[in-house]
Amino acid sequence: MRRDRDAVPEALNLLDDRRPGQREAALALLDALESKISRSEAKPSGAVLRDAPRIGLTGAPGSGKSTLLDALVRALRKRNETVGIVAVDPSSRVSGGALLGDRARVRAGAGDRGVFLRSMAARERLGGLADATWPSVAVLAAVFDRVFVETVGVGQSEAEVAGLVDTLVFVAQPGAGDVLQFMKAGILEHPDVFAVNKADLGAVAERTASELQAALAMSARDATGWQRPVLLVSARDGRGIGELVAVLDAHRAHLVASGALAERRKRARSSFALDALERRYGTFGIERLGGREAVRARLLAEPEGGGNAFGLGLAREIEAALGKSR
Repeated sequence: MRRDRDAVPEALNLLDDRRPGQREAALALLDALESKISRSEAKPSGAVLRDAPRIGLTGAPGSGKSTLLDALVRALRKRNETVGIVAVDPSSRVSGGALLGDRARVRAGAGDRGVFLRSMAARERLGGLADATWPSVAVLAAVFDRVFVETVGVGQSEAEVAGLVDTLVFVAQPGAGDVLQFMKAGILEHPDVFAVNKADLGAVAERTASELQAALAMSARDATGWQRPVLLVSARDGRGIGELVAVLDAHRAHLVASGALAERRKRARSSFALDALERRYGTFGIERLGGREAVRARLLAEPEGGGNAFGLGLAREIEAALGKSR
């Protein structure tokens, strides 16, 4: 809560610990942070804990997500913003850990205490995220000025990462397809911003941007009234990076003004808590409280800062019910 960078690794290790006692401690930590964030937002003048914008980067392998993220970090550090990054990698079949680790990412953060990067393995998860992604983002958002989540980029990871970030950026590869290809791939439904990377390639990148704009014109409009932009950027020569940062700031301001940010956060918390409860206690445990929809409704009804945003109280209820049923 004092935004001490040195506390972050220990907190993240706790969140990734699968032992039962540590799982309860992890939920308690998340509940404490969430409660503090809610009180700080209600009384900004006395805020102890700031909650950073959470931004997702997704796109096909080879689109240049990591290189673009490196350029964004450089731009933000020039503004003296601190940056936390969760990079979800494919898993090693040998060790089960992150295949790439930290060594192939974000050169701008090397030796910079204003940048923190945690790589984690997706393991068997198909949605582009790891089990610990959401809680890790919550911890980083308490300490750093801005948090990024970079997904595996395999399959339709957009849907899952859209559920845990405030702004989702789709990084498009030049020459990736025409209007129908974009629509069939289902990539138009979730992103808030589209960035066509490698704009230094010229005409092929401009054509991809035009195709995306045409596809967006035929797709459903954003429910909050946000006009989803298509930007040409180049991580290689820096083109459009400043504009992309400005768009990220504008989307954050739009979410706050429209009231959509609080709703996104609440749904993200409830989805994480429900998934975590089901992984730990199984369908049988969830049924002790009336089933998935009943548990989801209770999580959504939890007041801001109520101390049970991440299902700690519900976990104890399930354990009590399971104990009585034995």
